[in-house]
This record gives sequence, C-alpha cells and structure tokens, in this order.
Amino acid sequence: MARAPRRVQSLLVMLVILPFWTSFLIRVYAWINILQTDGLLNRALQALGLIDAPVAWLASDTAIYIGVVYSYLPFMVLPLYASLEKMDLSLLEAAADLGAPRWKAFWLVTVPLSRPGIAAGALLCFIPIVGEFVIPDLLGGSDSLMIGQTLWTEFFSNKDWPVASAIAVVLLCLLVVPIAVYQHMQMNAVERGS
Repeated sequence: MARAPRRVQSLLVMLVILPFWTSFLIRVYAWINILQTDGLLNRALQALGLIDAPVAWLASDTAIYIGVVYSYLPFMVLPLYASLEKMDLSLLEAAADLGAPRWKAFWLVTVPLSRPGIAAGALLCFIPIVGEFVIPDLLGGSDSLMIGQTLWTEFFSNKDWPVASAIAVVLLCLLVVPIAVYQHMQMNAVERGS
C-alpha cells in the first residue's frame, strides 16, 4: 500500500477500512456461514478438488484464528501503512547501491524505520484480542478457552466473584504493562529527538 501509486493508495486504504462499515456481529455471523460444513469455503475447496469431503472448520481453533485475524488485521495494517508511507525510499536505494540484497535492506532499513507502526499496531490488536469474547464464543464453541470467556463463566455461570475479580485484575495488569512500556519508549524517543 505504501509503495502503490498515490491514486491507488486511497482505494487500498478504503478496502482495508471497508469491513468496519458493517456491524462486528454481522461480520462474525458471515464467517459462521462461510465456515460451516456446507458453507462457501468447503464448496470452493471441493470445486477446486483440494478436498474430497467437507472439513469441519466451525467450532475449532482454526475458526477462531480466522475470525480474529479478519477482525483485527486493519488495526495492524493502518499503523504500519502510516509509518511506511513516511519512509524515505532513497534509503532502500542507498542500501542497494551499497550491495545489500533486498531481504537485508528490508531487515536493516525498513523494519527499524517501521518499529513505531509495528508497536502501535501490536498494541491496537493485543488490547482487544486479550479480552475477546464474541469470536471464540460464536466461532470456537465451548471447547476453546480464552480469558474473556473465562471471565464470563466465572461472573455469570459460576457466580464466583472472587476468582472472577482476580482474573480481571490479572487481565488489567496484562493490558497496562505493555501500554506503560510503549509510553515510556515514546517519551524516550521524544527526548532523544529534541
């Protein structure tokens, strides 16, 4: 996206944002229809001859992974795009002129310059995914265990408020620590820059 022509970049950004124009629940229910035994994915794989019999995608960890990646990928793509768009492409040309192969230029130039976007995207994804309840409940079934479901079970099914409160405090600490580290890194970067 960052290297696409300017007239195409806005279209690509719109395509990344487009899923947000529909409700989160509608998107998850769409994945239920796609992943069910007689769903679109199994029919497409059978039509291509990749599978003989329908695969049970729904109520599996794979379904949860698909739902989480689909739902939160824009939160990673947009900060990365913002940091890569500002990158000076002459740095990659200089690395190539100095004999660095493309993969080495990527690891030594692009990745370090995109670190702020990587960190922001990781936090934007990590925070909601840790407490995710809807996707594992609807796509994963009862066998999958995530902290959001555990909190729900402890609060509303087991009525074990002390355990649920302890889990909630652990979750809060799990979310506050990366935010504090990121804020500390940003403050250090600002101080070095001035």
